[in-house]
Amino acid sequence: MPVVSSHDLFSQAMAEKRSIAAFNVITLEHAEGIVAGAEEAKLPVILQLSENAIRYHGSPTAIARATAAVAVSSSVDVALHLDHITDVAIMHLAPELDFSSVMFDASRYDYADNVELTRQAVRWGARNGIWIEAELGEVGGKDGAHAPGVRTDPQEAAEFVRATGVDALAVAVGSSHAMTSKDASLDHALISVLQEALDVPLVLHGSSGVPDEEITQAASEGMVKINIGTALNVAYSGAIRSFLQVDDVSVDPRSFLRVGRDAIAEAVARYLKVVAGR
Repeated sequence: MPVVSSHDLFSQAMAEKRSIAAFNVITLEHAEGIVAGAEEAKLPVILQLSENAIRYHGSPTAIARATAAVAVSSSVDVALHLDHITDVAIMHLAPELDFSSVMFDASRYDYADNVELTRQAVRWGARNGIWIEAELGEVGGKDGAHAPGVRTDPQEAAEFVRATGVDALAVAVGSSHAMTSKDASLDHALISVLQEALDVPLVLHGSSGVPDEEITQAASEGMVKINIGTALNVAYSGAIRSFLQVDDVSVDPRSFLRVGRDAIAEAVARYLKVVAGR
């Protein structure tokens, strides 16, 4: 079916008071596994490409077009999103690549510059039909907004949203990128305060490190977009590692990549049900 727009997916989710899970694509097998998992769960999903993943493939068009092709083949609603984009030139490719939303990341700049650069991204997005997500401070894997103990200030967040006109905001409530253990503790009281203070969807980055029951709770408290990446890589690499430990003579990559892809599909179906509270 045709790829759906992020705007439509989020408008529907907010009207129905539910959350959408967004999964990071690195390889073609990621995209295929994510869609297979969404079809198994019979739930909509977001496929997102980070700037790091795009640069890994050397061309912003190759993996993006492959991901879009997988999305079109899906029997469930799929939206396409560019994640943690710092390069404006890559952001500007979104319309021609059929990506309808971008997480524009100017968090490495000070507050004033972040506001101005994000405002420019939002203006460009409005002209081109692209939904823009942004963030305050640095997120995940770095000593920034999603480092342990760091929290988004509701008043500052509300002012940032007003000043930029951004469509969604990634907030720091206790999660962190690249976690392989599920022991992050979310600040649920803060999520509720942020949900009341802001009139745009809240986004949770670093959800792989969050226990399932906390993800479900965060979704019920108003966290609209739930980003998951590392957990898929753990499933993918773990399945391939196990396969090759048993079969140490296979040389056809399809034999073990299929196993990895299936592990991604299983993880995605499970996470989608967690986010949906099933």
